[in-house]
Amino acid sequence: MGLIKFLFFTILILWIIRLLLRLVFPLVIKSIFGKMQQSSGYAGQQQQHQQQHPSNRPEGSLSIDYVPPQPKKGNADKLGDFVDYEEVK
Repeated sequence: MGLIKFLFFTILILWIIRLLLRLVFPLVIKSIFGKMQQSSGYAGQQQQHQQQHPSNRPEGSLSIDYVPPQPKKGNADKLGDFVDYEEVK
C-alpha cells in the first residue's frame, strides 16, 4: 500500500510541476527577452529611425545600399603551372 501511495504522489507532483512550467516558463522568457531588448536599445532605435526617415517606397520593394567591390580576376599565368596528370602503373 505504501508503494502505491508513493507512486501516486510522485506522479501527481511531477504532473503539477509540468503544468506550472507550461504556464510560467513562457512568461519568464518573454520578460527576459523584453528586458534584453530594452537594455540593448534596439526597439527605440528602430522607432526613431522610422520616424526620421519615412520610406517613400511601397511595402515589399527591395533596395541595396551597399555593393561590395568585386575582386579583380587574376591573369591565368599568375595561377601557377598546370601539370597533366599521368597515371603510372
